[in-house]
Amino acid sequence: MKSLSQTWFADGYIDFELKKYTLLAYLQEINKCFNQNKLYPQLADLIFHYNNLVAFRENKKYLQEQFPRRLNGIQLEKLQVLYESMIEDDSMMQELEEIINYSAHKMKAAITSGTEIYEFVEDKLNIEPIGIVPLDHKEGYFFLCDGSFGNTHVYQYRIGIFEKHDEKYRSMITDFVATWQRSIVNSHHNIKAELIRNRSFMPNPAVYAVETTLSLPLEETLLPIAKRSLVRYIAMNAPGIG
Repeated sequence: MKSLSQTWFADGYIDFELKKYTLLAYLQEINKCFNQNKLYPQLADLIFHYNNLVAFRENKKYLQEQFPRRLNGIQLEKLQVLYESMIEDDSMMQELEEIINYSAHKMKAAITSGTEIYEFVEDKLNIEPIGIVPLDHKEGYFFLCDGSFGNTHVYQYRIGIFEKHDEKYRSMITDFVATWQRSIVNSHHNIKAELIRNRSFMPNPAVYAVETTLSLPLEETLLPIAKRSLVRYIAMNAPGIG
């Protein structure tokens, strides 16, 4: 998918019809992915651009605080200069405000569509620990199984904390380990035992199963939603993580 530039609404010639065409072409690709139940990276990219529009519209004074850190200093300076130009040019102000208001409305509708898919999938996930969960829950494994019931995808995870705008957020870093074909022999408990036997650096890991009856794209939808759901599950059920 071809994304918008980070300052697309302010790049080049500021013309409503031109920017409208650019936006609708972008949203057409986004919605095409959503119709295939592919959420990522499309949903995250869409939210990023929506937040940029809202931050710029609200007040240039807060650009440095509000814009995601993917914007560098040159890009922020460009937007600040543009904002100053808008104040001095009523026609530019009106044109850009029209672009931003129209785009934010269209993007918000698309975000709602993606969020509905996300929430539907999230509601269909079942998470449960495999065996006894150790005191250290911040690192371990999770088994991901979808509605095809053919394979068990195993990931090693580690939960960390990152800061954004003076707020702390939990994040999960994952590494793919292997895929087991689902069978009586390859039960969750047997896979856990094999992991402990062959990966001795983690002798007593926390292990969780994340399962759904839905058949979904793994990398684009199921895995990212499973990760976010598991982080929340662990935070709610494991002392010391929340």
